[in-house]
Amino acid sequence: MTGLKPPRAVIRGESSWGLQAALERRGLGPVAGVDEAGRGACAGPLVVAACVLKPGDGARLTELTDSKLLTAAARERVYERVLARAVDYAVVVIPTEEVDARGIHVTNVEGMRRAVSHLRTAPGYVLTDGFGVPGMPAPSLPVIKGDRVVACVAAASVLAKVTRDRIMADLHDEYPVYGFDVHKGYTTTEHGAALTEHGPSAVHRWSYTNVAVAAAVHRREPPHRVLLTAAALHATAAPVRALDDGLGQNGLFAADWHVNSQGGARIS
Repeated sequence: MTGLKPPRAVIRGESSWGLQAALERRGLGPVAGVDEAGRGACAGPLVVAACVLKPGDGARLTELTDSKLLTAAARERVYERVLARAVDYAVVVIPTEEVDARGIHVTNVEGMRRAVSHLRTAPGYVLTDGFGVPGMPAPSLPVIKGDRVVACVAAASVLAKVTRDRIMADLHDEYPVYGFDVHKGYTTTEHGAALTEHGPSAVHRWSYTNVAVAAAVHRREPPHRVLLTAAALHATAAPVRALDDGLGQNGLFAADWHVNSQGGARIS
């Protein structure tokens, strides 16, 4: 639902959290914020959180801001305070298999809808970080840099980030050669070197170009269904045959991704 627009109101109070406060004053609350963690990573799950705060709590959570701007210790402190004070929250963990099968943007949008639908408190309005999400169960509005200017979005950002960081620390115990405890699955020089040396693991996103290239070099087939991006297909020099099963934008899957003698990949 996107038909109901926020009122033309003077945004005041709560420092930079004014938009949320204006919606609440006009009776459009409770306001839910939604954000994700892990969209840009090439390994590990996508985590999406939705959060409803008490009116005025943005000012009381003094360290609250975009989770990426906080130290790990500060994120943990804010995470515990948000859990203790939030009216409601929901955290959705989307595994790499789903990201690979459907594509990151489709998965992200669906994850945001899913997180809001899992709230026990029906929101009067939903604010998202950066881009609009059609099909929300309440009127919604995208906010540029929402995780820095909307308290409930910042809170969702922290919930998603801390949850995902903990998952990646656990995955490091299972796959120590990649350094997930340090870079959390994002593409860094060290992570790229580990991919080149060891090839991808089961928790890497095999649809991402750098992972697809490493898999081709190591002559490995994906452990699950994969929607290859155009960039990944080009990088691996994979001959393409479109599969008609309606998933994804380009309809190209590595359901039977075999590696040829030159280290390239093909879809059959």
